[in-house]
Amino acid sequence: MAQQRPYNVQSPNGTRSDPYFWLRDDTRKDRAVLAYLEAENKYAKAILDPHKHMEDTLFAEMRGRIKEDDTSVPTFDDGYWYYTRFETGKQYPIYARRKGTMQAAEQIVLDGNQLAAGKSFYDIGSYAVSRDGKLVAYAEDTVGRNQFTLRIKNLATGDMLADTASNIQPSLEWANDNKTLFYGGKDETTLREDRVFRHVVGGPHELVFKEDDGSYYVGLSMSKSKKFILVALTATTNSEYRLIDADKPAAAPKLFVARSKDHEYDIDHLGSKFVMRTNADAKNFKLVEIAPGKQVDRKAWKEIVPHRDDTLVEAFALYNDFTAVSVRTGGMRKVHVLPKKAKPFFIDAQDPTYAMTVLDTPDPKAKTVRYKYDAMQTPSSVFELDIASNKRTLLKQQPVPNYDPSLYTSEYVHATASDGTKVPISVAYRKDTKRDGSAPLFVYGYGSYGASMEPRFDNARVSLLDRGFVFAVAHIRGGSEMGRAWYDDGKLMKKMNTFTDFIACTEFLVTQKYGARDQVYALGGSAGGLLMGAIVNMRPDLYRGILSFVPFVDVVTVMLDETIPLTTNEFDEWGNPKQKAAYDYMLAYSPYDNIKPKAYPSIYVKTGLWDSQVQYFEPTKWVAKLRANKTDDNLLVFDVDMTSGHGGASGRFDALREVARAYTFVLLVKDRPDRRKR
Repeated sequence: MAQQRPYNVQSPNGTRSDPYFWLRDDTRKDRAVLAYLEAENKYAKAILDPHKHMEDTLFAEMRGRIKEDDTSVPTFDDGYWYYTRFETGKQYPIYARRKGTMQAAEQIVLDGNQLAAGKSFYDIGSYAVSRDGKLVAYAEDTVGRNQFTLRIKNLATGDMLADTASNIQPSLEWANDNKTLFYGGKDETTLREDRVFRHVVGGPHELVFKEDDGSYYVGLSMSKSKKFILVALTATTNSEYRLIDADKPAAAPKLFVARSKDHEYDIDHLGSKFVMRTNADAKNFKLVEIAPGKQVDRKAWKEIVPHRDDTLVEAFALYNDFTAVSVRTGGMRKVHVLPKKAKPFFIDAQDPTYAMTVLDTPDPKAKTVRYKYDAMQTPSSVFELDIASNKRTLLKQQPVPNYDPSLYTSEYVHATASDGTKVPISVAYRKDTKRDGSAPLFVYGYGSYGASMEPRFDNARVSLLDRGFVFAVAHIRGGSEMGRAWYDDGKLMKKMNTFTDFIACTEFLVTQKYGARDQVYALGGSAGGLLMGAIVNMRPDLYRGILSFVPFVDVVTVMLDETIPLTTNEFDEWGNPKQKAAYDYMLAYSPYDNIKPKAYPSIYVKTGLWDSQVQYFEPTKWVAKLRANKTDDNLLVFDVDMTSGHGGASGRFDALREVARAYTFVLLVKDRPDRRKR
């Protein structure tokens, strides 16, 4: 039980008491705070360690379904085939390449295992190779707080250059002179990605651009033509691009289309034209071609994929002979191909619930469209489809040892929300699992930022399916599964739809006998952790157990503090609590603020001390307040990783161990009496 200390959170719309505010320590050195976190970890260990045999069994199963010496499908760029591979027993990827052909000698670009040696956390956020193939710049994080350090390596000699920079973002692009690097930087306090630096190898680091509007993030990419370095400025409902001539890196960035209210767009360049994905007069976006210099004249835009009310245009990839587009219709992500010399077509799929995603490969001369295919019972596959012959080739299906996909099946069903809206659900289970209302049911959801939760195969999930669980993904509002309106209906002053949709999906699955009424479990992370916190306040009776990872649960207090990372960028997602209407609405669902003395299900909460996206003190305060208020004798376990951040452990096996630990909690709760009155 955490100590309570009087503290008032001030706002223009009222003062709220927060007796656990003291658990926030931005330095992460306060002895009392660290002692409390260690006490929680000691308690978690006391609860879970007696079941270590189950965790070890689950972990062995999950690891046994990994081909440890695996290699990705290679990608051709500037004369080299690049790929990523893993070695048996090793935690981190090895980035490698071969010149000209895959039969050439391998050259190691970066070995994550060597770089991670002696470090409790290690992540290569991204890397970029100079056009002549001689230098590689990469961003590394050794804490887990997404504050990366720039490193540059000479690939011919293997030597590390003295050039470095700290507090950068993993956004790196080389100019065409092979010596000028552009990279993104962050604000020291908010960690907002808000600036671009230019660095000539061996020279100074020059600030090229800085975005002062706190609602925007800044990122970098290279155009397909490699003529422009694209500086992307993105807010929740707005975007803007600036172009750096890759042949003239000393020139200042030039504005493409100025930001305007509610206008979002993406661009790329190839040949003599730009292509833009835009929501200008197109709620679900459209794709247009633009001649250089004509971008401000909307009458000069040539539509190549027009707007449709039932189709969301999500992404595109340009090639000399065709354009490939990821679109979403009927809740499914599909691939739409537009050849220059033939009729447009969609690529066929074979499952009831699936996702196809265009993979944007760097070579503009490619004659095939590469795409990824996902389904809940089928390991992820990478295909190429020849544009001229329409012949499809499987390049790779992710090998999963000790797994037989024929034993499993999936369905695509719909629940009816409280306002009559039909909400899609992707469901997976073993074919021998009884559909009579006796199976344990696991429901996953997210529902924020317009992010769609794809019906993907998950290695770890198989261990639950093999134990008779039914697993469901609730495609609730707040995502974009059913188009842009689906997102708009689950944010700001309509955020409650996200939570009530999830509850409706759960009730539907129980009513339709997918799962047992007294054996329902739910999972969510980050903004999905907000979902978990909301539903457990609204309908604690509906769930036997909850898994909540790095949960965003202290909504109002966090959004009042503009020094906290992500706050200013997300007023258009959650609302600004300095405004009375938004304050009242957010306060009505904020999980931390709505804890009451009542019975709760068993809850497992996971966080990382160095999390920069959802600070550790949010779940810490939430757990402390739950402990003080809950009237049941169900389990509440708080698992704090003292060496990682938002994404958890960095090694692939360590990450699996974390999942095995969480699933052990579920199986423990499943066989433990529910200690509350129904």
